Amino acid sequence: MKKGEIYEDIVEKIDFPNKGRVCVEGETVTVKNAIPGQKIRFLINKKRKNKAEGRLMEVLETSPLEKRPPLCSIFPSCGGCMYQTMEYADQLVMKERQVRELLDTALKTSGQTDENGNPEYVFEGIKGSPRETEYRNKMEFSFGDEYKDGPLSLGLHKKGSTYDVLTAGDCRIVHPDFTAILRCVLTYFSEKGVRYYHKLNHEGYLRHLLIRRAEKTGEILVNLVTTSQEEHNLMPLVSKVLELPLEGRIVGFLQIVNDSLADVVQSDETRVLFGQDYFYESLLGLNFKITPFSFFQTNSLGAEVLYSTVRDYVGETKDKTIFDLYSGTGTIAQILAPVARKVIGVEIVEEAVEAAKENAAANGLKNCRFLAGDVLKVIDSITKKPDFIVLDPPRDGIHPKALPKIIQYGVDKMVYISCKPTSLARDLEVLIEAGYRVEKVCLVDLFPGTVHVETIVLLQKETL
Repeated sequence: MKKGEIYEDIVEKIDFPNKGRVCVEGETVTVKNAIPGQKIRFLINKKRKNKAEGRLMEVLETSPLEKRPPLCSIFPSCGGCMYQTMEYADQLVMKERQVRELLDTALKTSGQTDENGNPEYVFEGIKGSPRETEYRNKMEFSFGDEYKDGPLSLGLHKKGSTYDVLTAGDCRIVHPDFTAILRCVLTYFSEKGVRYYHKLNHEGYLRHLLIRRAEKTGEILVNLVTTSQEEHNLMPLVSKVLELPLEGRIVGFLQIVNDSLADVVQSDETRVLFGQDYFYESLLGLNFKITPFSFFQTNSLGAEVLYSTVRDYVGETKDKTIFDLYSGTGTIAQILAPVARKVIGVEIVEEAVEAAKENAAANGLKNCRFLAGDVLKVIDSITKKPDFIVLDPPRDGIHPKALPKIIQYGVDKMVYISCKPTSLARDLEVLIEAGYRVEKVCLVDLFPGTVHVETIVLLQKETL
């Protein structure tokens, strides 16, 4: 087997997050973006000792797991929903297996095993999203073209492409209000002949359309992201969008000016063209004010399942001080606050901290304190010692220098919430080596159709 050669074979399994395994001449080749059981044609594009990677060229035969037609018109070219032709129950089985294999390996490596060498902990399986479709409350759509010099498009990037953008006019992971707004905005700018921002020459006007819609209240915030290179009267567009027959209600339409060279959604200047620059969502009886860039779980109903499970894992908290590290907008802290003595949240994004303070005050929670800064540095300045720690780090996990500081608190129990099982498995090895034991694990799927899943772990400090 050599680099540049083309092969055909069956995908045996998918490891997290989307690493298909194909056996060629006794060697395992990793091919991304496939489904277990598919017969595929692939090109060997990397070949090193004991490691080979292939690029998917064509699906020759569908998998037995593909039991239904695609849910939208741009599958499988879109890089978003990998598994929408699989029944949801089969997606859950696959995700459960992927995470369990990662955790079992980590526990075996760390020596948390029974007398037979098997990993010893309670695995409580996976909880599915209450809604398989129309579950996302936030989407960032990009302006571009589907092919070079093609007509204006607005939607999601083509799989494996930095530049090609597919119009997501019938995306099924969002409420129809999203796609109605998208089509209206695309039609308006197409008719006006307005240019999109080209990432290569850094010229153009239209960058992104960021839409956020609350599941419980139905409030919608529309954010048009442009450069400052041109000036257009956007009020006719605002009027057209406000006239749409939507199920929800638009409470704000913003123009966000972004002249950054990077392909990110950020604000150099925010102009309120209609209404307000925030909306409200409810979770587990608490209300949260959300701004364009506030972190908030993108699946509101799934987040209630996630946070209810976290609350159960935390257990009895009366008269306890809880640290919520990587607290975001303080959602978990506020859900735990009514049954704790005090909750201290630490978050590096200052806007999120301000939102957390405001939301806690609005919810009448006086025992929450939120600190802005990097967990690695901030915990050195907190004189209060925690009785319990909740960890909800970003995808890359806990900073390797922060983990020893967290361990030094010596709390009896911790709950670790992870959106990337590979990072979690790495951090668990360190925690187990430091004297903690994985008691139980539960998965919650907030992202049907995609490769992602949330994992909740309860850790108990072993007594000598």
